[in-house]
Amino acid sequence: MTTPATGAAPAQLSFDELGTPLRETTFVVVDLETTGARAAEDAITEIGAVKVRGGRVLGEFGTLVDPERGIPPQVAALTGITERMVADAPKLAAVLPAFLEFAAGAVLVAHNSGFDVGFLKAACERHGYPWPKPPVVCTVRLARRVLSREEAPSCKLSALAELFRVPVTPNHRALTDARATVEVLHRLLERVGSVGVHSVEELLAYLPEVTPQQRRKRELAAHLPNAPGVYLFRGPNEEVLYVGTASDLRRRVRQYFTASEGRQRLREMVALAVRVDAVPCAHPLEAEVRELRLITAHKPAYNRRSKNQGAWWLALTDEAFPRLSLVRTPRDGAVGPFRTRRAAEEAMEALLEAVPLRACAQRIPARAPSGSPCALFELGRCKAPCAGRQSAEDYAPAVRALRDLVAGVSTAPLRDAAEQLAELALAHRFEEAATRRDRLARLVRALDRGQRLAGLAALPELVAARPDDAGGWEFAVVRHGRLAGAGVARRGTPPMPVVEALVAAAETVVPSAGPLRGAPAEEVGVVLRWLERPGTRLVRCDTPWSSPAGAAGSWRPWAELADAGRDQYRFTGH
Repeated sequence: MTTPATGAAPAQLSFDELGTPLRETTFVVVDLETTGARAAEDAITEIGAVKVRGGRVLGEFGTLVDPERGIPPQVAALTGITERMVADAPKLAAVLPAFLEFAAGAVLVAHNSGFDVGFLKAACERHGYPWPKPPVVCTVRLARRVLSREEAPSCKLSALAELFRVPVTPNHRALTDARATVEVLHRLLERVGSVGVHSVEELLAYLPEVTPQQRRKRELAAHLPNAPGVYLFRGPNEEVLYVGTASDLRRRVRQYFTASEGRQRLREMVALAVRVDAVPCAHPLEAEVRELRLITAHKPAYNRRSKNQGAWWLALTDEAFPRLSLVRTPRDGAVGPFRTRRAAEEAMEALLEAVPLRACAQRIPARAPSGSPCALFELGRCKAPCAGRQSAEDYAPAVRALRDLVAGVSTAPLRDAAEQLAELALAHRFEEAATRRDRLARLVRALDRGQRLAGLAALPELVAARPDDAGGWEFAVVRHGRLAGAGVARRGTPPMPVVEALVAAAETVVPSAGPLRGAPAEEVGVVLRWLERPGTRLVRCDTPWSSPAGAAGSWRPWAELADAGRDQYRFTGH
């Protein structure tokens, strides 16, 4: 793939410009008083919140709340909030929407945030409001990351307020405690700047525990550009340990060294890494395709996808009485692709229920077969060609039916299978009908996906465009399902000369046999998803891109109904 130059290179962002700078971030520091500690059972008695940005207070929110229940004496003694004080206070139904509006778009901060956020989430659920899912900073966790045990044996709000000599003394009243938490937050943010945390994204990544070894390796990301692309972690012997994609290479790779990676295997990877290489890409589609190709080429030990390379297919054997067989290298007319062997086996079962092919694995000669009928013959599911009870000519229509189904010429086998489901239901064999319905729905989706992928892979060349987020265009040249060229036309750049340059410089793709003309199934799938996204425009296609009238796509509504029936079956517990 090639990426022609299409305008001036973007200016390198400064260290402080990565992400949203903390000085430009709006924080809403909140504190709640409640009737107890259980969000599902207890109620809020007071909300206090302070909105700050750049060290300045932008606003405050404070109110008592009628909990519509009694306040335990021990809680009243701790907070000083009595039932008489809240008797005339507004109920939470009136207070909650006002608070949500006050906090909208801000980073939520709380001391021991799990408590306050738990009550706010429960309140939203109780009163029918969706939880807005704001970023959350817990000052307890931040203090434990910043301060040593010797400096701060306790991370209680009162202890931190005393340590930092803040002018507000916490007293278990919501607004006062929120004001004290603001001061503590500012003192802690001063500390994190010295360890390279300057943006809210880095702050959120910094909160979990990070080993000193991880943090020391942040310099491995220093040379990376702030551009989309693929990154490769390399080990001491130049081996590729891990491959990933990013919309901003430098920012993404830095996160491995500032955040505690929950997956132990990636912690191990970071510990082994000695270098990070990058492949800048024109846009996310190119990055995703390059990632797939690099994983296939290097098989990195720490990419799970490395262990699941390739796809499974179902193909007819080449003999007088063809049967379905599981293969990894597809040939023309194969059914697939399937991500797992189990998915391919389920599709085979569904096909054998829809098309009267033999299920046995023995090779049957065209003349004078001398085998013995198996149990499937007794069940009426096979006509025993192995015993000479069915000729190759009588067997041929089943083979043609399967080939027509896969090619999109006819969906008659799907119709026959659906009629069998109706017969099972009439016979009150509901469990069997449900099992076969689910298998048939999965087969419909597999056939539909395979036909769409094959339709794209059949095209010698296609050029498509998507608008970027800045008034320009992202382009892709696709040849036989593979991404052959990628580039962009920035805002103000005439797009068609860029297209012509991309087409001229695009990779040559020589198709081979098989439904996907030799292209990897996963790559064709990535390209197809990009092409099918709303907003993608077809610039050029040298042959018509179409689907056959008898394609499985016409059965999508049926598959959706089948899925809805399965979900309803599970929901009701029947």
